[in-house]
Amino acid sequence: MSRIFIELYLDEDVDVLLADLLRARGFTVITTREAGQLGNDDVSQLDYAVSRQKTFFTHNRADFEVLAQTYFTTGRSHYGIIIAVRCDPYELVRRLLIVLNQVTADEMENQLRYV
Repeated sequence: MSRIFIELYLDEDVDVLLADLLRARGFTVITTREAGQLGNDDVSQLDYAVSRQKTFFTHNRADFEVLAQTYFTTGRSHYGIIIAVRCDPYELVRRLLIVLNQVTADEMENQLRYV
């Protein structure tokens, strides 16, 4: 079954205001706190996102570039990883909307993108 809209899972380092701003625009977003995943390591966080078919959103570039490469080399699939520089949540929404409005969930699979 094809999936059109990207659904996001926000890492615990992401301002939760981002979730509210994206939900107000009609997107499905879950935070680490809402998922009961606070304090889990990066591997567990990405595994959780994969188990829920969510695209992972983080500011943690160094660790998640390595995890994306590990998934690739071991033949594992994920539903996308988006890495963003830290900035104002409203600016992050502006940047994210470019991806969310132009890329389908199916196209996001196994992709690593930067905003």
